[in-house]
This record gives sequence, structure tokens and C-alpha cells, in this order.
Amino acid sequence: MAFLEIKNIETFYGLIYALRGVSLSLEEGTITAILGNNGAGKSTILKTVMGLIEDQPDKGTIEFMGKRIDRKDPEQLVRLGISYVPEGREIFDELTVRENLLMGAYCRHDRAGIKQDFTRIYGYFSVLEEREGQLAGTLSGGEQQMLAIGRALMNGPKLLFLDEPSLGLSPILVKEIFAIIKKINEEGITILLVEQNARMALKIAHVGLILENGRFVMKGKAADLMEDEDVKEFYLGVKQTESAKGYQRWKRQKRWR
Repeated sequence: MAFLEIKNIETFYGLIYALRGVSLSLEEGTITAILGNNGAGKSTILKTVMGLIEDQPDKGTIEFMGKRIDRKDPEQLVRLGISYVPEGREIFDELTVRENLLMGAYCRHDRAGIKQDFTRIYGYFSVLEEREGQLAGTLSGGEQQMLAIGRALMNGPKLLFLDEPSLGLSPILVKEIFAIIKKINEEGITILLVEQNARMALKIAHVGLILENGRFVMKGKAADLMEDEDVKEFYLGVKQTESAKGYQRWKRQKRWR
């Protein structure tokens, strides 16, 4: 049984057909990366699972740990152990760092566990401890991203969704954030990562999928995708010779017939 099983979901924004029969199976303890260009539908997958798009998915099913969860309220999913870090962070600007983190634990009543998680999160992000009394809106972009991840972890999740965690960050901060994401996974949390920085995502992921126009067009071990010539050219920025391009076009056409 898959940890998270998405089967043939279709999602619409009004009349816009955003997801076209998407299926995805996550194994417990892994990092799965969804890659693709802007508008491909990457974030829509996370929002559909989290119940953030009204009356969606239009078709298909979603199961978490063997139980149907499609069209459930976000609060129900949080209580089941799914946390979501949205694109753009969406922290509470007028609350302090500590208050933001406490908001992430609003479903919990185990004070000892909450205290332990504060210690764990400050271990990941020492700057948050240094600034715990500071208003979140005054933090830098990188610090706000750390806070958003920390807030999601305060729920004590089994499954963590991350939507574009590298967005707007410097290369140094991107490396730091991804190193911590890897550590979080190594400590037992399954992660579904949506990311445009394909190189960094595939470095830490176990499995990678590529989404185009609301459909998955490629799936494989992350290490294998890093070596795929199409992925190198279109997502990693590695130029090919004309002969290599011709061969890859032929291979791609054959693959998807």
C-alpha cells in the first residue's frame, strides 16, 4: 500500500483544465520531486490534495495511509498528519516568530511534544531561536522560508508538502534550505516537493516526476533523471550537440507512443 496514492485526478479552475488524469504514488520515508515549468500544474496538485480548491478534484481519488481524503477540509488533513508549506510562505507578519510556530501546533495538546519540537526546529534553524520575539514580517526572505517550514513541522506531520521552497532565495540560502529538507526526511518525514530548481530538487530526491500541461510525461529515480539528456537540456540547462538533440527527439517520440 502506497503512503499517498493519487489516482487519475482531474482539476479545473473554472473552465481551465489544470490537471488531466494525474496519478502519483508516494512511498513512506521518501522525497518525491515534481518538476515542471510555470503553469504546468505543479502547485495545483498540492492544492488539490490539501482541499484548497473548492469542489476539486472533479474526478479521481486520493488516499492517505489507505483512507480516502479527496475533498476533505484542510483542517481534517492537518489533523491526519499532512502539513503544507505554500509558495510565498504566507506567514503571519504581525505575529512573532514564536507565535507563528505555535500557530502550526494549534491542533496539538501534548505540551511536552510541542516543547520538544521547538527544540528540534531551533536545531534546524538557529536564527529562528535568535529572533523568536521578533515580528515575522521583519525577517529576511530566507528567514521567512525557514519559519514557514518550521511552522509546518510544528504539526508533527507524517507527510510534508513543500511548494517552491527555493523561490526568491540566494544560491547560498537555497543550499542551506535543501540540506535541512534532506535532514528532515532522514529523520522520518515523507516529503512531496514541488520545485523549479530541478538540479537541487533531484540532488536530494529519491524519485522525480516531470509535469507538462497538467500531465506527467516522465518519471524515474532522481539519479537517473539527472543523467537523462532531455532533462539535462530542458530542466538543467545543459546544452546538447545537434546530433544528440536529434537522437533524443527520436527516443522521446518512441517513448510516448
